[in-house]
Amino acid sequence: MSEKNGSPEPKPSIEELRAEIKQTRAELGETVQALAAKADVKARAKEQVEQTKQKVKAQAIEATEKVRAAAGSVSGRVHEVADRTSEKAHQAADVTVAKADEVDMRATLRNSPVPVPLVVAGVVALVGIILIIRGGRR
Repeated sequence: MSEKNGSPEPKPSIEELRAEIKQTRAELGETVQALAAKADVKARAKEQVEQTKQKVKAQAIEATEKVRAAAGSVSGRVHEVADRTSEKAHQAADVTVAKADEVDMRATLRNSPVPVPLVVAGVVALVGIILIIRGGRR
């Protein structure tokens, strides 16, 4: 056909031309499909919406897992604090009951209609009488 640098280019055979035409048609078909896909705004918009939905779902699942993990951690800490608080409350209640019993005993003795020295004198007299009776039997 034309000469390049002084040497004639060999003519392609019919088979080569057909293969080249076939290759060009395939490339042209792909190009047309790509252009059609870019021109289809509605389909591209739907695809973009679907991708966004998937991303949001993934983020929601991840956030839910993080919240559950944090809630579990907080729940465990709350149980620990509640147990410690309950234990301290029981200890305080035991001390309070013991002190209340002590105070009640003092109040009972103070408010008793029989004075303590009189009770002590009665016990001593009773012991003396018992010793006298036992001594007389021997």
